[in-house]
Amino acid sequence: MNGFDRLPLTLFIAAALTLGLAPFAPEPHVWEKLKMLTAGDLTRPIDIFDLLLHGTPWLLLLLKLYRLALHRGPTP
Repeated sequence: MNGFDRLPLTLFIAAALTLGLAPFAPEPHVWEKLKMLTAGDLTRPIDIFDLLLHGTPWLLLLLKLYRLALHRGPTP
C-alpha cells in the first residue's frame, strides 16, 4: 500500500466527483445503481458493471481517508 499512500488525496476526490457521479443528469449513475441494489433490481450484468465502475472511486476515496486517519493517529 506504499504507492497508494503516496497518491494525493485530491486525485481520489476528483475521481469520485467525476467518474463516481457521471453522468450527472438526470441523477448520478452510482445513486441510480444503489437504488436498484436496495430494491433488488440489480440483475443485469451491465448494471452490476456500472455499479462497480462508478462505485470504485468512492471506495478508493474512503480507503484513502481511512489510511490517512491511521497515519495521523489519535489526537490529544
